[in-house]
Amino acid sequence: MALLWRRVRDADPLNAAQEDRVRAVLALGGVPYADLPDGVQQVRLRLLERAAQGHEAPRDVSAWAAVVASNLAMDWHRARRRQERLGERLASLRQEHPGGGETRVTSLAVAQGLDELPDNLRQVVVLRFYADLPVRDIAEQLDIPEGTVKSRLYTAVRALRARLHEDEVV
Repeated sequence: MALLWRRVRDADPLNAAQEDRVRAVLALGGVPYADLPDGVQQVRLRLLERAAQGHEAPRDVSAWAAVVASNLAMDWHRARRRQERLGERLASLRQEHPGGGETRVTSLAVAQGLDELPDNLRQVVVLRFYADLPVRDIAEQLDIPEGTVKSRLYTAVRALRARLHEDEVV
């Protein structure tokens, strides 16, 4: 057992057969083909983290990796459903506030601008302006200083404003 765990720390923690099994579990769990390499890397990372934390090696690395892959597939579906629900909520908000074509153009430009923002900037904009959370709550939930939240908001709003001017929306 100690020899196996030493191998995990010193080399690739998954052999080819284990990697194939992880890919199969992810694929059968509904993870898109393009995301399979990321899923395999997540399993490797979790195995390496486990070793780095000093935990005992799993009795059956192949079975452990398959369970982790299955959990990753479930997480992927949860995240996808969350995105779909967010899209539905945003669509319902648009229907509640029907505006002229100008409002729709602005909404589309803002949505495209949000898509182009880095994840950390988009996250604070969505939490602040769409979820209507105060800066203090955002900082607490993301475990970052309030100043960082404010700085990210400032940078994101500047980028969005530039995008809207560039597209001649405003």
